[in-house]
Amino acid sequence: MAVTINTLRDYKRNGEAFSVLTAYDATFAQAVSEAGVDAILVGDSLGMVLQGNDSTLPVTMDDMCYHTRAVARGNKGALIMADMPFMSYGTLPDALSNAAALMRAGAHMIKLEGTDWMEGTIHALSERGIPVCAHLGLTPQFVNKFGGYKVQGRDEKHAELMLEHACQLEAAGADVILLECVPAELAARITRTVRAPVIGIGAGAATDGQVLVMHDMLGITPGRRPRFVKDFLKETGTIQTAFAAYAEAVRTRQFPGEEHTFKA
Repeated sequence: MAVTINTLRDYKRNGEAFSVLTAYDATFAQAVSEAGVDAILVGDSLGMVLQGNDSTLPVTMDDMCYHTRAVARGNKGALIMADMPFMSYGTLPDALSNAAALMRAGAHMIKLEGTDWMEGTIHALSERGIPVCAHLGLTPQFVNKFGGYKVQGRDEKHAELMLEHACQLEAAGADVILLECVPAELAARITRTVRAPVIGIGAGAATDGQVLVMHDMLGITPGRRPRFVKDFLKETGTIQTAFAAYAEAVRTRQFPGEEHTFKA
């Protein structure tokens, strides 16, 4: 049976954790979905893991639509979430047009990075039948503003602000909240506060779902591995069993462990 936004809401209501992985083509989309992963993120992370860029900023709408179409062809029942790339939602007309293009390409939900300035955009998208995931915390499209890839919300002022923003964006119509690289205690607090399902990456074990970049959890990303990543291929030996092991580890809350989380 296909996973929908209602499935994710049921998971949260029942206290069941759900898994999300990135995929960028039909072959891996089929493997990920058949392994029991609940949702696929067609991430603008493709700019780094596929295109070899040093950030997600060069990714275009054409790139995202191309890869979303490919994933949709291979998918076997997972919910598909697609990233809106850098500056594709800077104005409301752009946001509506580009989100519609991703939905036509096969996405079931789009993901935006930002804070309270996105309220109007999220409201407009939601009114027009486009489910939205609001991405808070470390938002890679803002890497130049942050001065690097750094944990967000460690001090009380910024933690309170992130909680406030999560509530604001949910009220505007966000169906899902994604928290990246935030202290586990703050992520747990946000998860308890909002009704929307919360997905974490580097945000502790208390969120409703977990997401990783596929290349990271297979241990094939060059360079230093982020703290929040676990190499599931090393433990299992094959890609398909690695995907299944990840889905099971998330479902049983064996992943992430303390070693994968950040403190305030």
